[in-house]
Amino acid sequence: MSRSWERKVRKNMNVVNKNRKKQGSGQIVLNAEKSDKITGRNFIAPIMLIIFIGMYVFLMSGSSEFKMDTMFWVTVGCYILLAALFFFRKPYITIGKDFVQSRRLTGDKRIQASGIKGIIVQKGYVIIQQHKGGNWMFSKMTNRFPTEEIGEKLKAFAQANGIPFEEK
Repeated sequence: MSRSWERKVRKNMNVVNKNRKKQGSGQIVLNAEKSDKITGRNFIAPIMLIIFIGMYVFLMSGSSEFKMDTMFWVTVGCYILLAALFFFRKPYITIGKDFVQSRRLTGDKRIQASGIKGIIVQKGYVIIQQHKGGNWMFSKMTNRFPTEEIGEKLKAFAQANGIPFEEK
C-alpha cells in the first residue's frame, strides 16, 4: 500500500472518528493504525516554576518601594496556571508501525522510521537518534517514563524497520 493512500485513509478515519465521537458511538481503529502509547509524568518543570514564583513573591515583598498591585497577582496566577498546565499535560511516546510520535516543547512531533538513525537504550534512559534534528531522550528520572517497557517496544520497532538498536 502506498504512503499517500495510507495518509488518505488515516485522514478520513480521523473525520469518521470525530463524527462517531460526537454521536456517542465507539471509534473505529484500523489494524494499520494500532500503536502503543506510553505516558510519563512531568514534575520537574512545575516544581521549578513554583520555586521561581515563590522567590519572586518573597523578593518583591521585601522591597519597600514596590507595590503588589493587580498586575503582580495576575503574573503570579499565570505562572501557577503554567505550572499546572505542565503538570497535567503528561509527556508521552507513541510507537506505531512505521513511526514514533511524542510531545515536544513546540507540540506533537512525529518521526517516520526512515528518519531514525538509531535507538540507544540505557538503564533509565532511551535515546532516539534522528538523521535531521536533535535526539529525543526519554528519562525515568525527569519525566517518570517506564523506560524498560519503552525499550522493549522500540526493540521490536527497530527490528521490524531495520533500525540499528543498541543496549548499554
